[in-house]
Amino acid sequence: MISLIHAEVVSNTKWLDDDEMLNMIVIAESTPGVLAVNTATFVGYKIAGVLGSAVATIGITLPSLLIISIISLFFDEFKNLKYVEYAFNGIRAGVVLLILNAVLKLNKKNKKDLFYFIMLGLTIIAALFFKIGTVYILLAAMVLGIAYTYIFLREKK
Repeated sequence: MISLIHAEVVSNTKWLDDDEMLNMIVIAESTPGVLAVNTATFVGYKIAGVLGSAVATIGITLPSLLIISIISLFFDEFKNLKYVEYAFNGIRAGVVLLILNAVLKLNKKNKKDLFYFIMLGLTIIAALFFKIGTVYILLAAMVLGIAYTYIFLREKK
């Protein structure tokens, strides 16, 4: 969804630039709820205020809700089909590629200094080796980012 939202609001309509989109994703990731829904809500608010956020939220959730509601009627028969299992295996691989594509596009705009690489390394280690939850990693990264920026800006003055 992030790839699709990025393509639509940055590339096609130019409602946001890459920096704004990256900031919206950071905010959406750090708030409760589904990332794509939160991002769409923030984009809708940026473009058209409260009404825009409501329309964007409904627009991004309604199709999935309808499809899942229909599938739920036939789920028991549906899940046992071998071709459905094969399709889901392919879809999983495609989802990984979509996420990687979104990460690579958004990462282009990040300032890549020593702090960036240290934070990247620390977050990977925290997530993979210590199994620290995403919320805690985001909170720690936020605090470290604020501290680093405050100290760095203070030194520059």
